[in-house]
Amino acid sequence: MKRTVIVLNIFIGMSAIASDALIQKAKEAALKPIPQEVSKLFKLIDNPKNPITKQKVELGKKLYFDPRLSKSGLISCNTCHNLAIGGDDNVPVATGHKWAHNPHHLNSPTVYNAVFNSRQFWDGRSPDLEDQATGPIQAPVEMAMDKEKAVAVVKSIPEYKEAFAKAYPGEEITIKTIGKAIGAFERTLITPSRYDAFLNGDSNALSKAEKEGLKTFIEVGCASCHNGVGLGGTMAPFPAVGKYKYANIGDFKGDKNGMVKVPTLRNILETAPYFHNGATYDIKEAIAIMGEAQLGKKLSRKQIDAIATFFKALTGKKPYIRYPMLPTETASTPKPNLD
Repeated sequence: MKRTVIVLNIFIGMSAIASDALIQKAKEAALKPIPQEVSKLFKLIDNPKNPITKQKVELGKKLYFDPRLSKSGLISCNTCHNLAIGGDDNVPVATGHKWAHNPHHLNSPTVYNAVFNSRQFWDGRSPDLEDQATGPIQAPVEMAMDKEKAVAVVKSIPEYKEAFAKAYPGEEITIKTIGKAIGAFERTLITPSRYDAFLNGDSNALSKAEKEGLKTFIEVGCASCHNGVGLGGTMAPFPAVGKYKYANIGDFKGDKNGMVKVPTLRNILETAPYFHNGATYDIKEAIAIMGEAQLGKKLSRKQIDAIATFFKALTGKKPYIRYPMLPTETASTPKPNLD
């Protein structure tokens, strides 16, 4: 019995050492966990130009779910970025007003953990969530709402006017302040996972297979783009060294320098289809394509399986979102237009 205990203790000790080595390897690869300490997390997600407050978040949540900010009165932010699933819509191409598809065949990215992105939109044209939130409201193929009419909707509803007065005292209600409120809410949509627990020191948070997958992920080079707290969110050339199998779907080529926003891998198994043009629902095919297009490598089946297994550890705990009861419109509230 004593010998068994000794052997077990040796095994546990070796496992802990191996985990510590992998954590160090991850840090050297610029992988970072979501901080456990509230103060550090708040500093990471807050915007000094739009400091998070309870009033802003509650107001932003209502606006996020309010379809009256769309021309048809049917589409809200949550339509394409559904918080009940992966924070996206699970269809290949973003679909908006009058069932219109994005003209470049772009896929709706997840809003979960988007706060960790250094840029927003696939071409990185927005610097933050507050600025990004105003785009889909006005885009003809998304919510298709004239910005003046969106502001008129909000101003016509007394409860919204009171909420803005409390959240943004002294500020006029504009499309910009609407975006600021929605952005404040979206900054709270983070999903810490077992991966974070592991990098924060819990050696038992990942299975042996998941640890092997993380090691493979780093060693083959995936972390060269999918790094930081967001496991993505920066800009990178795509494809980088090889050909992209589905380049013929849509005409998106990135920004003026051919740079494309690196999608977050957090909750990746819940956010299919993959790539900017939603080309495949098969995560293992996506991994193989990334190996060829970005790394110039033909990954083995063992490597692909290992990385896919690691991705299970990236499914995080979603914040509890209670669907808000939206304020009642008035006689002066602009009416929906289905045309």
